Amino acid sequence: MNELRITRENARFQQWEALLTNRSKRHRNREFLVQGVRPITRAVEEGWTVRALLRADGTTSTWADDLWASDEGERVVVSPDLHARLSGKEDGAELVAVVEMPEDGVERLSDSSRPYGPIVVFDRPTSPGNIGTLARSADAFGASALVVTGHAADPYDPQAVRASTGSLFALTVLRVPGPGPVVEWAQAHGYRIIGTDEEGSALADVDLSGRVVLVVGNETHGLSSGWRAVCDDVASISMVGSASSLNAAVAGSIILHEALRQRG
Repeated sequence: MNELRITRENARFQQWEALLTNRSKRHRNREFLVQGVRPITRAVEEGWTVRALLRADGTTSTWADDLWASDEGERVVVSPDLHARLSGKEDGAELVAVVEMPEDGVERLSDSSRPYGPIVVFDRPTSPGNIGTLARSADAFGASALVVTGHAADPYDPQAVRASTGSLFALTVLRVPGPGPVVEWAQAHGYRIIGTDEEGSALADVDLSGRVVLVVGNETHGLSSGWRAVCDDVASISMVGSASSLNAAVAGSIILHEALRQRG
């Protein structure tokens, strides 16, 4: 197996390091970094394209050795100090993966491996961590896709990928400028659109069975007017404490769990 070795900072390394913080370069190159044993393992298991594996020189483990020998893509051995700059603190894994970013077309919603699970829309989220947390819940409760709409944080930000603990790779992930394309696809395929808001019907009274798009609003401002206008129903989560609202990812998780309960 041919291996590239990098012992000091060069153009290739700078390109990979930029993927950690530079959203524009991630999307221009259509690739992002994945750190940690579980996220990398899930990416490979779910069939995402790994363009390169980066390994710290002199390290070894059964997991890293097996993946190094079996997966396709470029193999790059980097000095430990350079590898540390790419890997972050995520469980000290010996590998970092450069993973290809999929296309964003809504037609990919038809290709999900979970064709009857809910589609989760996160409207204008500002926190990558919340995106990752909602992806984790979406995976756990059987959703088929996670769609991020509007001016929003990046689902391929390392914080989002880490927070998802690999669940991001079990979902069809899309970024869409606004409601239009998703609404058109949903209506053409027989999906109902259910929003979440403090002003809405009691959650248990809203039909979440069948084909549904579940829309979670921005952490501060809730649903946009564009999404609210196209909702077939809006669900509200009852609260009894002094908190004025729920974290957006937590609210989405509760809705997803109720949808799973109704589906039996």
